[in-house]
Amino acid sequence: MSVEQPRHGRHARLQSYPSPGKQNALWYYPQVTGGYARVARNAALIQLARYTPVLPLKNMLYRRLGMQVGAYVSVGLMVMIDIFFPQDVTLGENCVIGYQSTILCHEFTRHEWRRGPVVIERDVTIGANCTILPGVIIGAGATVSAMSLVNRDVPPGAFAGGVPVRVLRAS
Repeated sequence: MSVEQPRHGRHARLQSYPSPGKQNALWYYPQVTGGYARVARNAALIQLARYTPVLPLKNMLYRRLGMQVGAYVSVGLMVMIDIFFPQDVTLGENCVIGYQSTILCHEFTRHEWRRGPVVIERDVTIGANCTILPGVIIGAGATVSAMSLVNRDVPPGAFAGGVPVRVLRAS
């Protein structure tokens, strides 16, 4: 008999859904994301945004996907935004997302899938090659070092890094 642990942090912001059949949950993504056409459209716009160096065009494409994108946001080349739920991403004003980072709003496992928003508040810097998991909030003015796995919230003004991420210096 297992005892369910209390959920806090990012896990409290995740919605969990059981797999509706015997296959792993990813097989059912068309049913939970709005269908193949919607995901294909999202993928096309995200790929265009990944390769364009023109920041106003990139931000316009992200807004077209339903993302909340503040003024003066700079997203580096090759950044991968969640193709299933891009509308769950918020990028605060004047934040910088480093080259080839990944922002995920979903997790598919064998028996369930989970969805949660990612909020990157204003004046945040994310280093290159970071992965940000669903349900995470990165507080205003925080910095995340390159190649970090952001699997928990980062407090405002903190300097954080590592796999998994931890606060290296508080504000």
